[in-house]
Amino acid sequence: MHKIQILSVNLSENKGPKVPMKEIYISPEGVDGDKHFGTERPISIFAIHHSERFTGITGSRKPEFGEFAENITVNGLEETEVMVFDRFRAGEVELEVVKVGKPFHDEFKELGNYVMPRVGIFCRVKSPGALKPGDKFDFLPKHFRILIITLSDRASKGIYEDLSGPAIRGHVDKVFSKNNKRFEIESLVIPDDAEQLGQYLQFGKTKFDVIFTTGGTGIGPKDFTVDVVKPMLDKEIPGIMEMIRMKYGMEKPNAYLSRGVAGVMGQSLIYTLPGSVKAVNEYMTEIAKTLDHLIYMKHGVDVH
Repeated sequence: MHKIQILSVNLSENKGPKVPMKEIYISPEGVDGDKHFGTERPISIFAIHHSERFTGITGSRKPEFGEFAENITVNGLEETEVMVFDRFRAGEVELEVVKVGKPFHDEFKELGNYVMPRVGIFCRVKSPGALKPGDKFDFLPKHFRILIITLSDRASKGIYEDLSGPAIRGHVDKVFSKNNKRFEIESLVIPDDAEQLGQYLQFGKTKFDVIFTTGGTGIGPKDFTVDVVKPMLDKEIPGIMEMIRMKYGMEKPNAYLSRGVAGVMGQSLIYTLPGSVKAVNEYMTEIAKTLDHLIYMKHGVDVH
């Protein structure tokens, strides 16, 4: 596991540079006594190699710890790509990244007003506790887990190849790759069995970030997917599915007959898609436009 050394812990009651401390206590709302306590991004982390680069480019003196207005100065992030939802853990303390500054090039302004917003790592508190210089963070990268469930008696028996599940996988791969997220995809092909689907969803809603089903969204005797999923939803998101039905139904009225739903189920987002590859491609084209934003919304992260 990747270890990150804490060089300094800093706080200030006022805006601007922070003062190094022997120890800081992190409450659920941030660093006790710090200006940013209670804000949306209460904890700031700064990697020391950016300070060294700043000095090299500007020819200025070496900045002091806390001078970039960071709460925590660390060493050991040179080769690490930090992303939103990654976590830092040291003892009881666990911090979740909610914003990462963009890399700078060769121009600087004031220390706190330019460098920190550009390269700082901003976190919220998942677990409180004390931190001091010399402590070490474990770096816990976030890997999004996606589950795709194909419902088909014949495909589950090997009578024909599942095509709609792989079609969803292709779209998911593009979405998560484009949005620079680490991810892994698992796929299942199960028979048209409501009880079995319910069992997989009950398990999946605590383990996966996004679940897609394909098949069983019509009105036939074995079209029960929506009937299983709807009672399990904590929040329905009707707009995306209604828009898809309206958009494609204008040209092909049969699109209106899909009962597909989307929503929040436990820790997961879930979408129920029709069983044809053509319909999957239509649905995923529209879902892809909002999926990344929906993930941030679900986790209460403001990326603006």
